[in-house]
Amino acid sequence: MNKYRFRLVVSDPSGLTESVAEVLYSAGCDDSTPSQCNGTLTLDFHREAPSLEEAIQTAIANVRKVGFATARVEIDPAVVGSVG
Repeated sequence: MNKYRFRLVVSDPSGLTESVAEVLYSAGCDDSTPSQCNGTLTLDFHREAPSLEEAIQTAIANVRKVGFATARVEIDPAVVGSVG
């Protein structure tokens, strides 16, 4: 299985708090690093999956589990494909 790097921009939460980070971690986002800039919550993933598409779909599903929506997915063209 390969590991893929991408970012989800989350549109719902009121901000990154310790409780938001814990809820996301418990929902399966334990392979992401949450951060916030100018009120926008992002999750940087390093997700293991058979394909980039599946990695992104499962990450979006994990975020949806806690009632948050994904505004967009960002993929750095330099890291499209798997990373070690």
